[in-house]
Amino acid sequence: MDWNRVEGNWKQVKGKVKEQWGKLTDDDLDRIAGKRDQLEGKIQERYGIERDRARRDIDAWYTRQDW
Repeated sequence: MDWNRVEGNWKQVKGKVKEQWGKLTDDDLDRIAGKRDQLEGKIQERYGIERDRARRDIDAWYTRQDW
């Protein structure tokens, strides 16, 4: 699944995102709406990590999913 499909299926995917990054609120996830750059920024903000680290974490999470 490419990221465009993640955006298209965000309502289903956001539960998996919340399992991985529990500090993200439902409001955060609604605002992100599947947009990867916004997800990176919000993870960076909530977890106090660098944007590159957030990007790597998302990549690792994405490859582990059973799409």
